[in-house]
Amino acid sequence: MTSLWFESALLPQGWVEHVRVSVAGGRIQRIAAGVDCAATDERHAVGIPGMPNLHSHAFQRGLAGLTERRGPEGDSFWTWRELMYRFVERLDPEDLEAIAAMVYAEMLESGFTQVGEFHYLHHDRGGVPFADPGELAARIASAATRTGIGLTLLPVFYAHSGFGGAQPTARQRRFINDRDSFTSIFEAGQRIVKDMPGAVVGVAPHSLRAVTPDELTWLLDLGRHGVVHIHIAEQTREVDDCLAWSGRRPVQWLLEHAQVDERWCLVHATHIDDSELQAVARSGAVVGLCPITEANLGDGIFPGAAFLARQGRFGVGSDSNVLLDAAEELRLFEYSQRLAHRARNVLAAVPDRSTGRALFDAALAGGAQALRSGAGLVAGAWLDLVSLNAEDPALAQRREDEVLDSWIFAGGRRLVDCVWRAGEKVVSNGRHRQREAIADRYRRTLKRLLA
Repeated sequence: MTSLWFESALLPQGWVEHVRVSVAGGRIQRIAAGVDCAATDERHAVGIPGMPNLHSHAFQRGLAGLTERRGPEGDSFWTWRELMYRFVERLDPEDLEAIAAMVYAEMLESGFTQVGEFHYLHHDRGGVPFADPGELAARIASAATRTGIGLTLLPVFYAHSGFGGAQPTARQRRFINDRDSFTSIFEAGQRIVKDMPGAVVGVAPHSLRAVTPDELTWLLDLGRHGVVHIHIAEQTREVDDCLAWSGRRPVQWLLEHAQVDERWCLVHATHIDDSELQAVARSGAVVGLCPITEANLGDGIFPGAAFLARQGRFGVGSDSNVLLDAAEELRLFEYSQRLAHRARNVLAAVPDRSTGRALFDAALAGGAQALRSGAGLVAGAWLDLVSLNAEDPALAQRREDEVLDSWIFAGGRRLVDCVWRAGEKVVSNGRHRQREAIADRYRRTLKRLLA
């Protein structure tokens, strides 16, 4: 049994001083408060729960920084998507694994300990199926195992290029499946992750434009025991196209045609009106926000203040992985609301409440719900834990919730000192234990892909 001791730790009941966390088999065996540090304890200053990252497309990390040139007629999500398609056509299984390992190591270094991998790259170049339908899911799982991050694998069903069952385009051929081929991928994913600590498999209809109503009903039956994630209402064009097809806005249509409940994660939901917002909050579903990517793609601003005022649930993800920083996702969510409302501390909701604590608690709970991962430091849970560097100037004379405020708004990922996932220490002094080897492989991969 291993014991960690913290001068201060954030437990479900709040901040507690002089905390010993005893760990065996990757799980928390016991938490003792108000105890002295023993000679055998590993000592740290500040401990907080690891943050779930509920939405990632790992392979897109290879594009980060390469799409920041203005096109001749302006740029949007749709022009960015064409560049992404070009990049994905080059990837082989080794490339995907190398990029995913780099992404997951950087996630851990920033304070994320579980990732929801929205996995829609299924086939070989040219759309040719692999002999093993789980070939690329196995590469994702291998990257997660090597880095130590917890994995919620979300195989994506993608069948069409637009609403009403439009034929897929040539550039989407590596994503496209019919029901039989996707069932094989889904079942392969279940086999692949069965021995990984805390691993989960859900299902993910890519979006309402990529599945027909009948296919959505079939998919929900296939994944009836797990979580369901879907892209929805990310761009205004998507809303307009959905209205033209069905006479309903995307979220409105989904709520009318599916039993949306606590199993669901509605990713982005950026363009949601007030009646949809209220209905989603009542459903208990989680909205998956990816503020860095949504800002990078120019998607728009989610109505966060109104949603949280109705007790809506949210978590954060890194989506295109253009920048990996758990604190920055939370900071940018709050800052987007400040810009929209021309006010400060918008998401704290009540007077004299820490904004950082409000954001952290909500994202921890929402992310855990969406990924079916642990949420917080409690006996019996996997030890998913982050220590912050109290010697950094950003934390000078900070206590309790001031620590979270300073990490989120004044420090960011540089304050992350150590990270444990399922009891394993995978980050020390802010660096992943295999960073050099993983980064070297990533550099060689990108050199070949982008030469």
